[in-house]
Amino acid sequence: GVTVDLRGVTTVLLPGTGSDDDYVDRAFSGPLQAVGAVVVTPPPRPDRLIEGYLSALDDAARTGPIGVGGVSIGAAVATAWALAHPDHAVAVLAALPAWSGEPGSAPAALAARHSASALRRDGLAATTSLMRASSPSWLADELARSWRSQWPHLPDAMEAAAAYVAPSSIQLQRLASPLGVVAAVDDPIHPLQVGVDWVSAAPRAALRTVTLDQIGSDTAALGAACLAALAEA
Repeated sequence: GVTVDLRGVTTVLLPGTGSDDDYVDRAFSGPLQAVGAVVVTPPPRPDRLIEGYLSALDDAARTGPIGVGGVSIGAAVATAWALAHPDHAVAVLAALPAWSGEPGSAPAALAARHSASALRRDGLAATTSLMRASSPSWLADELARSWRSQWPHLPDAMEAAAAYVAPSSIQLQRLASPLGVVAAVDDPIHPLQVGVDWVSAAPRAALRTVTLDQIGSDTAALGAACLAALAEA
């Protein structure tokens, strides 16, 4: 692939569902700053999740072309924005994409709907305890913190994410920006196959894989893998 030069390029990274700018900053800032990018990690607005993300991207692009990316739903929104603004997206960094097109019965959409329902029914403390019991400890710690900060609008954000129509394979075929995708080989919520499908569809794209243990022990491994994939796109 042709190396993408991100020196001096504002690069906006969007969090996954229920996650936050604190995590995304730790995952991406180090690797991106090492190549000279100017990192922007807008906090999620759980009462208007998708609209807030799009506003942050639009605001950043007012002064020139930007890099875009994110995790899970953040990756989907960023990629959709790049498709809608081909002259303004220098590159796309997509970590752990969760589905293509309609969410349907995608595991991440089902999980978000289930969590939103449990939060509304049982409250934050009880639902967080159940989440801890079924998640890797590092992920449980991250989500317990970010869930608390987004309460009480957290169920709204989860429902908005679960209803979001991600770029389809047909749409990804016209992505003008180079695309670096990272998928985890052992993540049942963000299947490896989705990452494979995204890279197969987009004209300039490459995939790097990680494990949940890798990104649990070194948060910045996620951003580094995205950059490595982008370099091959």
